[in-house]
Amino acid sequence: MPRPMTITEKIFAAHAGLEVVKAGDLVTARVDITLANDITGPVAIKEFKKIGVDRVFDRERVIFVPDHFVPNKDIKSAEQAKIVRDFSKEQNLTNYFEVGRMGIEHALLPEQGLVTAGDLIIGADSHTCTYGALGAFSTGVGSTDLACAMASGETWFKVPSTIKVEFFGKLNKWVSAKDLVLYLIGEIGVDGALYKALEISGEVIEKMDMDGRLTFCNMAIEAGAKSGIIVPDAITKEYLQNRSIREPIFYTSDENAEYEKLLRFDASKIEPTVAFPHLPENTKPISQVGEIKIDQAVIGSCTNGRLEDLRAAAEILEGRKVHPDVRLIVFPGTQKIYLEAIEKGYIQTIIKAGGAVSTPTCGPCLGGHAGILAKGERAISTTNRNFVGRMGHTESEIYLSSPAVAAASAIAGKIASPEDI
Repeated sequence: MPRPMTITEKIFAAHAGLEVVKAGDLVTARVDITLANDITGPVAIKEFKKIGVDRVFDRERVIFVPDHFVPNKDIKSAEQAKIVRDFSKEQNLTNYFEVGRMGIEHALLPEQGLVTAGDLIIGADSHTCTYGALGAFSTGVGSTDLACAMASGETWFKVPSTIKVEFFGKLNKWVSAKDLVLYLIGEIGVDGALYKALEISGEVIEKMDMDGRLTFCNMAIEAGAKSGIIVPDAITKEYLQNRSIREPIFYTSDENAEYEKLLRFDASKIEPTVAFPHLPENTKPISQVGEIKIDQAVIGSCTNGRLEDLRAAAEILEGRKVHPDVRLIVFPGTQKIYLEAIEKGYIQTIIKAGGAVSTPTCGPCLGGHAGILAKGERAISTTNRNFVGRMGHTESEIYLSSPAVAAASAIAGKIASPEDI
């Protein structure tokens, strides 16, 4: 009888052509998708050309999404984007997404059905771990590793051990997936799951919509994890139906699979959570935040730029005004999300409240453009990292939160709970 395996081990076994794998095994595995953007793509393209092959392994499975510095902010970023554009045309790639059709890569690929359950996905971006929400193994790699996979369709891995995380109980009002993952990172630290797979489970996750699941898995890397993954269920299948361009494979974890450890958390004890500078693990519940004035609030990114995020923000902003000392900047994750938010009135609500709405872009999250912080400024942001200088000047400060807390803070002029406005 085969050794019991986790969902992660099963995906690796299938892609390595093996009956069984276990944590620590070194395997060569085929990849379903390779992904790069306008920062990592040019490096991967340069290395690809050194290999000596004429064509990528599959023009439908090599994906480029310019999203970090687009629409281009300067000459250098325009040249970066042009390298990606020209290579995509030369290779006749099916999935190159130009400005006006693109979105933030980790919001765009699930929306377009380009990633699906059972996949093994690598991307030259650390937040590639987002797609674990669909029941896939997905992880970030370096641009050189990506170049080799673009040529061969495979790469090597060390199979990670798995930490199982269970959330039970009932969510409090205004507590979202972002609060849960910030709480988890606060509990285990930014290296608490180093090179592990985080298998996220429990009754709270089973009731969570796909937008929330994508948010949670997106931030697995902030705990040091190789991946975040959720075993597919009815919500996964409904999301993928009539969306996935390939047939999904719904793996599960065996009942007696081996885990490195099990962590259980009572969601009813978790408040809206804020990560203080300068690490995502530096978390506090909203009731312990104190008086912290802000200059800017950012709602968007590959973590929280989905429709549910914009809905939560609009619900709080409805009939209210952004504080006169605060700049509220909102970035829908994709063009489709942008349109849906317009149709539902969320964008109108944000603008009437005094918020500025941008085209889909990573923009301020990495200190790229459209929201850079000056010396001494503070921002509350729904992004994923608050390292020193992440969003601008090294003497600025970033506080991470959910869209609800960011919207409430934009109104209050200080970090605030939605309950307090």
